[in-house]
Amino acid sequence: MKNHLVKATANGIRIFAAVTTQLVDEASKRHACYPLAAAALGRTMTGALLLAANLKTEECITLKIQGDGPLGKIVADANADGFVRGYVDYPQVNLPLKNGKLDVGEGVGQGTISVTRFTGLKQPFTGSAELITGEIAEDITQYLMVSEQTPSSVGLGVLVSPELDVLAAGGFFIQALPNIEPESIDKLEMNLKNLDPVSKMIKDGMNAKDIIRAVFKGMEVTFHTESELQFACQCSGEKIEEVLISLGESELKSLIEEEKAEIICHFCGEKYEFSKDDLEKILLKMKKV
Repeated sequence: MKNHLVKATANGIRIFAAVTTQLVDEASKRHACYPLAAAALGRTMTGALLLAANLKTEECITLKIQGDGPLGKIVADANADGFVRGYVDYPQVNLPLKNGKLDVGEGVGQGTISVTRFTGLKQPFTGSAELITGEIAEDITQYLMVSEQTPSSVGLGVLVSPELDVLAAGGFFIQALPNIEPESIDKLEMNLKNLDPVSKMIKDGMNAKDIIRAVFKGMEVTFHTESELQFACQCSGEKIEEVLISLGESELKSLIEEEKAEIICHFCGEKYEFSKDDLEKILLKMKKV
């Protein structure tokens, strides 16, 4: 099933739902993630895409989970066009299962969740909140309530096989609109209480529209848009050259003495290799500036 996101409304409630299995699997493999890190990174990337679905064109967000657990920092960038990239500091962490499930909360630990919104203005806006569980979905819900005063509900799930393949990944983001009636809230809460985990629904073949129908069971649903999602990184050889130039002349000369340099992009794991000749050309370019 392709990565996709669907927007819909029902009874004064707005929902975005996404299936992200393929892009989470790509990110997991690029970073050589063990199952725990794959689940944490996948939830964070999916959460970022759901938050970014509310942005205007050209805007983007950075979602950062900064806990004191063994996974370290987890970061995802997403934009309104459905592109996302992300990384986890320590992708090869193993922890005992908790009630038969990956213990993402223990892997993340205590700390903060922050969302930075880049609107094209000079100063980006950053809001933050304390992590409450480290399971990421509940933490995003808490962030939206504390930092943006928006009553919301977020569900996220990632299923990883022992062979390190991502079998299912996705999520949903629900917000009550100002015209919602109390009966609709009661109905929604009952549906959420009886809802299967997101990863199970996707593993069973449900797409984003199916997930929305399950969340809005017994309500009249209006579907609005469906869009594709994709793992994509903005790194390039030119941008990495700029990084090398920013190191300064003495550092570049040290790399030339070593006769090569290898730089790995944090977000996508892409390797950029520079020979001695390449580095000498970059040094010349720097001196001309």
